[in-house]
Amino acid sequence: MAQPLEGLTAIVTGAGRGLGRAEALELARLGAQIIVNDYGQPGRDGSGSASAAPAEDVVAEIRAAGGSAVSHVGDVADHAQARALVRLAVETYGQLDILVNNAGILRDRMVFSMTEDEWDSVIRVHLKGHFNTTRFAAAHWRERSKAAGGPVHGRIVNTSSESFLAGSAGQPNYAAAKGGIVGLTTSTALALGKYGVTANAICPRARTRMTEDVFASIPAQQGGQDAADGRLDALAPEHVAPLVGYLASPAAARVNGQLLVVHGGMVAIAERPRIAAKFDTAKDVFSFQELDDLLTPYYAQRPPEETFAAPEVLGLKHD
Repeated sequence: MAQPLEGLTAIVTGAGRGLGRAEALELARLGAQIIVNDYGQPGRDGSGSASAAPAEDVVAEIRAAGGSAVSHVGDVADHAQARALVRLAVETYGQLDILVNNAGILRDRMVFSMTEDEWDSVIRVHLKGHFNTTRFAAAHWRERSKAAGGPVHGRIVNTSSESFLAGSAGQPNYAAAKGGIVGLTTSTALALGKYGVTANAICPRARTRMTEDVFASIPAQQGGQDAADGRLDALAPEHVAPLVGYLASPAAARVNGQLLVVHGGMVAIAERPRIAAKFDTAKDVFSFQELDDLLTPYYAQRPPEETFAAPEVLGLKHD
């Protein structure tokens, strides 16, 4: 029986560790040929010298399991290196079918203390990195579609975050980048749908080196992957990877422009923001007093958990 992704080629960025590694292994298990991209810097803030070891280790895992993979050590936030990454997939396997954007760094700081470099570096790696790879993958699929005279199989899975959905006080750069990724995703979905390409974003919750501080207070359930019964930690990246595999497959052809929250055996589909209330002026233009009379009572009776800046958004508060 054919595997869901048999014969398809996937790029997974930031695939040397954590979520990216789990996603690359899952796509390979489902039959895809993998380009494992990772810059290999040891610091989660993007510090340290680049290393081929993380990407090559994952390639070795995939090959040991009978799959096909090659590594790419490069910075996806660099336009030329992102172009080379897509070219590597095409030159190695003939075409690109799946792009999973996962690469990222953290430089957390409260907004009143954040430096320009801390802002720029996170926006660069997350948001520009997603754009760069998407730009060259999109051009590849557009050319293929024109040559074929119809739609092709193209899948983009972007990585956003609940930091964008509910706010994160110490991560204004990260939250902004993740919000921008959702905007990039929906724009891409609209632009590429006619070529057979879908673009979706996920908000994963997983225990990795990127989130070790965030989830430090949440104990590993069932003792993690080494538990006697073999059950996974509820925050293991392996809980996220199956959704990525599904979104990358032909089965998800009608899933486009979506935002999905995923962790611990749960998938939640987020809807577009809806209008919660609407007020019309009794005159030609609102006055201050009229707005005060309408909006102040409205917000006075609205519970705080219904605002965007609350951890209870989507009912996913974890403590």
